[in-house]
Amino acid sequence: MAEYWQKHPLPADVIVPVPLHPSRLRARGYNQAALLVWALARRIGLPVDEEALFRVRATASQMRLKAGDRRRNVQDAFYCPPSRMDGRRVLLIDDVCTTGATLEACADVLRAGGARAVWALTLARAF
Repeated sequence: MAEYWQKHPLPADVIVPVPLHPSRLRARGYNQAALLVWALARRIGLPVDEEALFRVRATASQMRLKAGDRRRNVQDAFYCPPSRMDGRRVLLIDDVCTTGATLEACADVLRAGGARAVWALTLARAF
């Protein structure tokens, strides 16, 4: 991801991982997107904000859902504190993108929280 960033930099101010719901985080023990964010931040020098985005509703696994069901599944699942991202340009990180439903839901919430721009970068893209 860092190598890609160095070849295709974006004017981001902060990196934000896609969050897990607290119950899933407890069960798994780690957030793979957060691990990617911290490794990437060390390489490219951008600050990380893990308090910008929260998953406030537990959702079903997206793995077996169709595109429309994925969008409905993540609707209203995320929260960004008001004005938290005012004027900031956000680099949103997740491990994999399939339909983009999760990334779109997160980006919408970050923009509602004041983000001026949101770009997403994932480790993998499912086809």
